[in-house]
Amino acid sequence: MKIEGSKFLITGGVSLIGSHIAELLLAQGAREIVLFDNYSLSSPEAAASLVDDPRISLVRGDILRLHELYDAADGVDGLFSVAAFLTLPLAQNPGLGLAVNVQGQNNVLEVCRYRGVKRIIFSSSTAVYGEPVPGVMDETTAANLAAFQPAAALYSASKLIGEHLCRLYDQKHGISSLSLRYATVYGERQHYRGVNALYIMENYDRIRRGERPVIPDDGNEVHDYIHVSDVARANVMAMASDATGASLNVATGRASTLNEVVGALLKAMGSSLEPEYRKFDGLVRASTGTQLAFSREKIRRTLGWEPQVSLEEGLSRLVRWCERRDMRAEKIQ
Repeated sequence: MKIEGSKFLITGGVSLIGSHIAELLLAQGAREIVLFDNYSLSSPEAAASLVDDPRISLVRGDILRLHELYDAADGVDGLFSVAAFLTLPLAQNPGLGLAVNVQGQNNVLEVCRYRGVKRIIFSSSTAVYGEPVPGVMDETTAANLAAFQPAAALYSASKLIGEHLCRLYDQKHGISSLSLRYATVYGERQHYRGVNALYIMENYDRIRRGERPVIPDDGNEVHDYIHVSDVARANVMAMASDATGASLNVATGRASTLNEVVGALLKAMGSSLEPEYRKFDGLVRASTGTQLAFSREKIRRTLGWEPQVSLEEGLSRLVRWCERRDMRAEKIQ
């Protein structure tokens, strides 16, 4: 699909990922972009830098209310399905979280069917793989959910259902789609709901207060941290592609320990504080393994996508954004 001159709808449009997708669509000449969000897990401030553009329409609505979604999809060429409950909010309200992630996604596809939306890009997650297995995990790797905490497993299962709903609507109704499996997304406009990105934000706050950053266990737990600008670029490239019916890893392929993440965060903030190691009981966590390797060969082959932002550069960008945000908040007070 051609980006220039087309109209797009982004569910979860004022989220971390949704707002960055919108920025890139504007830069590539989209005719109109509808940011559809109910603000339950976000706020209009996330899109404050976008709303002055006349091509942006901010619509308050819920993907569980089919009529609101239907109205917002009028004349839309392509849809980015970003709205979802992450693991932490799903753990707090599993009934609503599963309704949003499963019934909500079915509603999105029904609206695409009846509104004649040509293409959908679904925000999935590498959480679908469950606890990492030895070796490099590609899109054919089977799910390993037995070792996951219940909330993490439910989130993973909801994303697998979303992917297969997309394939079903592709087969039955000709709605072309790609499912993008994000690793741990972080970056400017970062929220406090991502299980793994939470380590970054909570420790930023501690360091800013002059407190030592806290690391669970020995700090050797690893995750693949992907900057939100790389995720947004993958979404727009996916929308522009002719490929359909596939799932693609959106990951750096680099496993970073919590020790490395906190070390890079301290450096970006110019702090000499030493980390404190603690044992946490009852903490909602996803994978806690020390080995992780995601293949990005399929997305390179399918879309030509490669990550561009290193962890060190991405954390530096995030710190600068947080500092500007905090300065504005202090001025208001």
